[in-house]
Amino acid sequence: MNGLVIIGAGGLARETAQAVRDAGRLKLLGHLDDNPALHGTEVDGVPVLGGCDLVHELPDAQAVVCVGSPRDYAARARLVRRLALPEGRYATVVHPTAAVSATSRIGPGSVLLAHCVLTAAVRVGAHVAVMPHVVLTHDDEVADFATIASGVRLGGSARLERGVYVGAGALLREGLAIGAWSLIGMGSTVLHDVPPGEVWAGNPARRLRAAAAPVLDELNEQLGGPVS
Repeated sequence: MNGLVIIGAGGLARETAQAVRDAGRLKLLGHLDDNPALHGTEVDGVPVLGGCDLVHELPDAQAVVCVGSPRDYAARARLVRRLALPEGRYATVVHPTAAVSATSRIGPGSVLLAHCVLTAAVRVGAHVAVMPHVVLTHDDEVADFATIASGVRLGGSARLERGVYVGAGALLREGLAIGAWSLIGMGSTVLHDVPPGEVWAGNPARRLRAAAAPVLDELNEQLGGPVS
């Protein structure tokens, strides 16, 4: 593969670009973003080459998809499905200050930013975003498309199902399971399992409401039917 393109040009994409430059292992070609106002400009000195579908015209480049926010954290999954790239096209970006044990595994398209820690036998799936200063302890499992914001701590043997979003500074007790496409609010302390497609927050965390419509649509897509 010849170089890397970062799909997206927002906050996560910019942080990933910095991680790539800090690591010095991959040649950063530029960003791809569907906002035409960005095309031909630079973001933090990195050129925006064109729309996301331009990745198909760069067959020798690796890619990483860096989109999504708490308002629509299913955006990354939708874009990966739309682009339909083979798994081998996706890079894994790990900041050089991240501590990843030899017994841990990270899937394609995932990003680990500065000072993350994966202690022992941690499993991180594909297209996962792990922000700075996250600690994943022994036997944690993080499924595809999850997002873990800065400063999160997971106790041992916790599981984040597909597409989960955990807000900054949240604490999860050991052995918990957070259901697919649920969101944990920033600063929350989670002491109990969380069902799929819900928003929980507080100390201790409690259910606030169902997840937003774009996220529930993704959960419906995953399960093959409407979620009540």
